[in-house]
Amino acid sequence: MTSRNLLSIAVLAVVGVLLAGQVRQLLADPTVWPPDDFVEYWAAAKLTLNGQNPFDEALLLPLQQHAGRDTSEAIMMWNPPWALPAVLPLGLLPAREAQLLWLLIHLVVTGFCADRLWLLLGGTRERRWVGWAVAFAFMPTVFALSSGQISMFLLLGVVLFLECERRGWQYLAGAATVLVAIKPHLAYLLWAGIAVDALARGRWRVIVGGAATGLACALLPLLYNPHVWQQYADALGNRPPAQWLSPTLGTILRMAFGAEFFRLQFASVALGLVWFAWYRWHKRHDWNWMEQLPLLLLVSFVTAPYGAWPFDMVLLLPAVFVLVLKRPTSPTSLLEGRRESKAPFPSRRGVGEVGPLIAINLGCLVMNLFQVGSFWFLWVSPAVLLVYIAHVFRASAASAPQAVAVPA
Repeated sequence: MTSRNLLSIAVLAVVGVLLAGQVRQLLADPTVWPPDDFVEYWAAAKLTLNGQNPFDEALLLPLQQHAGRDTSEAIMMWNPPWALPAVLPLGLLPAREAQLLWLLIHLVVTGFCADRLWLLLGGTRERRWVGWAVAFAFMPTVFALSSGQISMFLLLGVVLFLECERRGWQYLAGAATVLVAIKPHLAYLLWAGIAVDALARGRWRVIVGGAATGLACALLPLLYNPHVWQQYADALGNRPPAQWLSPTLGTILRMAFGAEFFRLQFASVALGLVWFAWYRWHKRHDWNWMEQLPLLLLVSFVTAPYGAWPFDMVLLLPAVFVLVLKRPTSPTSLLEGRRESKAPFPSRRGVGEVGPLIAINLGCLVMNLFQVGSFWFLWVSPAVLLVYIAHVFRASAASAPQAVAVPA
């Protein structure tokens, strides 16, 4: 065993001892890192396992208060019941232990997603640590981990979908999308892409895999609570969630023309679908999920009808990785659907796309320190999209053939 291996083992042992001490302190003192959004999943899971209504505020509130959440109103888990299997194991544990387990799972998921995205999108194994650093330093990741939000599972679904697509495992690729369907509205262009892919290229196995897995996840909670779907429909119909000011274009339109015009919330979706129809038509001959999915997720998020909270912005990470890696992408590929050049990207040092990304991340940090409301994070995803478009044109200019002077 080399001295480097011995040193690594020693460092891991010290880190393990320190973490064990911190976990013991967290278990003993509930005032340290009190639960936030995590309690909505834990309470819903506990009620479901007990055969009770996980969408009943009167039942949720005492559980969430007992878990340490300082709230006078219950926090509802508004995700469809097919999302319940992802959180049901939490209901088997006391709140504090479940919270720490939830954090550990999400740390592992974040590390896994960072590693696979880095490699899938062209990063080298020697520098995979850069992918980990980018993912964990991205402020939406910090928001998701600190609040205990389920958003990292959406990113996991995206990564597994790409991995299965790369390996040709169509059924499993479809199954992976069930994780993205925990918040289906944030990635609606993924569903459009899968549907068109099935019609255009006969890739029905993806849909079959997704439908079968989704049906299984939808039926599983019925084993504990046979009425959970009726209860969810009743909550949506009779006790709908308050209309928070989500950072979306639809919210701005309703603020301008009247909150009663709820259909304006979906105006951005119409724009996104029009763009997708045009873009997919131009890419009809060379559609590649590895190339197209980061952009599809980015446009989906920018035009999402509701939600799109700061912690949900982890779905922007695939596009962020493309920018950090400076992958070769030409504007003719992005905007006109032509085949991309496979020439290596010129190695130009400088801030490039990384500088604007750092500025965006610092902006999120400052806004969080000043406790600015979530609505004012509206600018973040459009800013990333602008950087992405600038990257496309910069890459095209760099890879364009240069005129060669011919001596007289």
